[in-house]
This record gives sequence, C-alpha cells and structure tokens, in this order.
Amino acid sequence: MKILHNLLHCEKLFAMPPKRKKKDSEHSEKSNSRRISLKELAAHLKLSPTSLSIVLNDAPAASAIPQETKDRIFQAAAEFNYRPNYFARSLRAQRSFTIGVIVPELSDGYSAMVLNGVEAALSKEGFFYLTASHLHREDLLEHHPKMLLERQVEGIIAVDTPIRFQSTLPIVTVSGHEKIKGVTNVILNHRHAAELAIEHLFSLGHREIAVIKGQDFSSDTEVRWTTTVEAARKGGIIINPKMCQQLEGDMPSPEIGYVAMKKILQRGKNFTALFAFNDISAIGAIRALEEFGLRVPADVSVLGFDDIYTAAFHNPALTTIRQPLFEMGSIAAVMLLERLGSETKNGFPPVISVEPTIIVRQSTAPVLKT
Repeated sequence: MKILHNLLHCEKLFAMPPKRKKKDSEHSEKSNSRRISLKELAAHLKLSPTSLSIVLNDAPAASAIPQETKDRIFQAAAEFNYRPNYFARSLRAQRSFTIGVIVPELSDGYSAMVLNGVEAALSKEGFFYLTASHLHREDLLEHHPKMLLERQVEGIIAVDTPIRFQSTLPIVTVSGHEKIKGVTNVILNHRHAAELAIEHLFSLGHREIAVIKGQDFSSDTEVRWTTTVEAARKGGIIINPKMCQQLEGDMPSPEIGYVAMKKILQRGKNFTALFAFNDISAIGAIRALEEFGLRVPADVSVLGFDDIYTAAFHNPALTTIRQPLFEMGSIAAVMLLERLGSETKNGFPPVISVEPTIIVRQSTAPVLKT
C-alpha cells in the first residue's frame, strides 16, 4: 500500500503544471503570442536592425562586430523565438532569393557532393535553392525548368544536364560543355585528368589498359574518352577497342560497372589495369573481377574517377582522379550570385576550369612480374 501511495503521489506531481514565476509567464506569453519583428528585437537589444541582420545572416560585414555583441544577438533571437520573415523580405525587395538547381538524380555521390558546395555558398548569402531531378528523361528536361521559373527562381544551376530551355535568367552549368551565349560552364580540366591517370598506370608498368566509358547521356563521356585515348597514345599505349565497354542504363548503382566489366572479361583479352569512368562503376567492376578470380590490385589495378565519399572506404580503398565536386558546386553558386548582383550581362567568363588531382590508395599496384 505504501508503494501504491507513493506512485499515486508521483502521478499527481507529474500531472500538475509546473509553477512559473509571474515574470517568466509574462515573458513566455510575450514571446509566444505573436512573431517578434527584427525591429522589435533590435529595440530590445538597443542595436540597429542592420546590425542584427548582418549577424543573423552571417554576412561578410559580421566579422567587424564584436563576438560579445553577436552572442547577445543570438541569445535574444533564441529567447524570443525570432525567425526572419523571408516572405516580407522578398516582397520588399521584389526578389525570391531562391535559386533553381537541376541534377540528373540525387542518389549518386556525384550530385550530392556538387549540391553540398552549392548549398554552402548560397547559405552564406541568405539564398535558398530548389532542386529538381530529370532522371535523363526528355520530358523532365523540358518540364522542370518551367516549374522552377514559375516558382520565381532568380537563376539556374544545371549539373551534368543539357540545356533544353530558353531563359532570360542567368544560368551556370557544372560539367556542361555546350557553348551557349550567356551561360558559364564550370568544368574539369579533363586533359590533365587523363594525363594523371595514364601517367600513374604507366609508372606502375601497365601497358594493357581496359577502359569503361560513360553513358551516352553524360556530358563528360566524350571529352573523357578522347582525352584518355590521346594521353595513352602519347605514352605509347594503344587502347584496344575490345578492352573497352560503355556503361548502359541510368541506375546510380555499381551494378552498371559490374555488368560492363563482365562483358570485357567475356572477350578473353588480357589486361593489367582498368580505368573506369567514375568511382561507382569502378566499385562494380572490382566485384566482377573478384568473381572472375582476379585479385585487385595484385592481378588487375583499378583506377576510378571523382573521389566520391565512399571511395576511401571501399575494400580495397579506391585510387581515383579527384574531381573537386564540392568546389565546383561552390564556384557555380558564387558565379551565379555575382551575375545576379551585376547590372550588366557581359563580362562573365564562358568557361571556368578547375584542376584535378590523383588520390593514390590501395586499388592500384605495380604489374605483377611473372
């Protein structure tokens, strides 16, 4: 009975609302009754609304504001549950502060890394972005840009996406190779990338090199193939067409690399190294090689491309050509914002080229001497 009495007493305690001081109650009602404005929050802190806006939006000018003042602003914003009214801001400025981003799809490491860079650059300037995936479908390539324009985006970033639409808005592409007036293309120096790949394999003694080409819809497929063949030829290596296979299908899965590698193996040609179109296909190819009884890298060295997040954690860890995807996304966003802030449509470069690096891990090794 004593235990039951104690339990009932606890239940009553938990059921009773906590007593609040009158001051705390008034403050809670004040902070929850309506949304506090930036002007009111500034008056409470005895600071200018401009100072609050600079700090809360992490604008570059915030570096000149003492940390103690920043702490006061953030503490008050949390205390009063202040949230910026972006709708009112948009109406005042007659702007949406929103960018449209079009990508092939979101589940692969490539698009995710580019989007991380886009988001990092946009958030610093108080911009938001809407993302649309076209899945390589022609109808969506035409439909999604229209939907983004209807939602009043101020500009568009197209990632590995052909431009199938006309727009008066500024457009920046990542891995776009079409020369379109007014469009800035952020691209990788593919010639240098191919040279790094071939030089690495050549230095390890590889002369018989298989190649997995990208899908026909990828904007990088043709340039990566031609620069690879050229770099190999300069090194005295002839790429045998029978040791090459193009990726088929649009699945963002290692399975397409697995299938491509099996087709190469079925042709019975000897090779000591594989240069894959991207890391995803390289990972699938390694599975096919191992099932065939070949060891990576003892029997066949495998070189990927992109350096996606999982490349370093695969077994064996993947040697790859690092494409600075985060930086490319950030550069694209910064360029788009610069164009939005400019009164002229001219003076912006049609191409911004970034440099690759080679990341050597455990999937490549010297040719096994027999």
